[in-house]
Amino acid sequence: MTSNKEERGKGEKKTRGRRWLVMVLATGFLAAGYYTGIRYVVKNLTVGETEAGESKQAVALVTKSTTSAFWRSVFAGANAAGTEYNLSVTIDGPQSEEDYETQNAMIERAVASGAGALVFSAVDYEANAAAIDAAAEKGVKIVVIDSDVNSENVSCRIGTDNYEAGRMAGRAILDSGLAELNVGIVNYDINSANGQQREEGLREVLASDERTRIVDVINVLSTTEDSLEGTKQMLKEHPEINVIATFNEWTSLGVGYAVEELGLGEETFVAAFDNNVVSVGMLESGEVDALIVQNPFAMGYLGVESAYRLLGGETLEETVVDTATTLVTRENMFDEECQKVLFAFD
Repeated sequence: MTSNKEERGKGEKKTRGRRWLVMVLATGFLAAGYYTGIRYVVKNLTVGETEAGESKQAVALVTKSTTSAFWRSVFAGANAAGTEYNLSVTIDGPQSEEDYETQNAMIERAVASGAGALVFSAVDYEANAAAIDAAAEKGVKIVVIDSDVNSENVSCRIGTDNYEAGRMAGRAILDSGLAELNVGIVNYDINSANGQQREEGLREVLASDERTRIVDVINVLSTTEDSLEGTKQMLKEHPEINVIATFNEWTSLGVGYAVEELGLGEETFVAAFDNNVVSVGMLESGEVDALIVQNPFAMGYLGVESAYRLLGGETLEETVVDTATTLVTRENMFDEECQKVLFAFD
């Protein structure tokens, strides 16, 4: 039994449980209305035109997917900036975070539809590069958010400092109080730049402590189901693993579900990424011990704002913009600042 996993008093559990229920209900109502609004924009907005026919500058946002809480927060930020700067913003993305081919087709479609700027998050660092270069050759301004692409035509890169975010996860693991750290790493697509950078940062920190041994590393599809099955198999093959690090919303959910199914919540320290109602619930109940929470709203907002400035002929002073990350644990999750990042729609 680890020092950070000691049983909490019954009174504390009841109090936090009531607070957690209130937040889940509030977030659910907010998310339901918000998601409806986002889908309206995606389905009904015509590039370059308002409903009254007024011409607007067109910005296309092409993301890695459209279904997660992370991306819905990106969309909210993008739409806020589009409204502020009077832009026509379209949103598109594949169903799967592995589908770079569909992303490339979406880039081509956005260019053909008259987008002057593209805000883009790459599924594959290399495989998306040619489509981005082709768009830039036609005069489209390119802004990258969240996940990078191997192109010299990108005017600005906005998102998490992924290497430092990985280091943050590593420091949370070292602070766990465990005498031995037998680590399993569950990463997603090996061709996704941000996941690999997070793993590099994690490894750099863990290598500094003699308690640490990396037992196994797996790369799974960026889905809850694949990460769930991969994590269960890893834990069955390596029962000595008592720490798991994972790096995005879907893999965090899959790891949490695997720990829950195997009944290892008390024995396993999990450092995960991103936040939604389920993963925050896992933090409360013990399947997850630390969440590295990004700022997707800022990525969407700043991405579209940067596109607006590029379309206006401005030279951007900052070509790399780091959006904030926050380490949230059970110990600080009810602090005001952590509540703001966990429940951004309150």
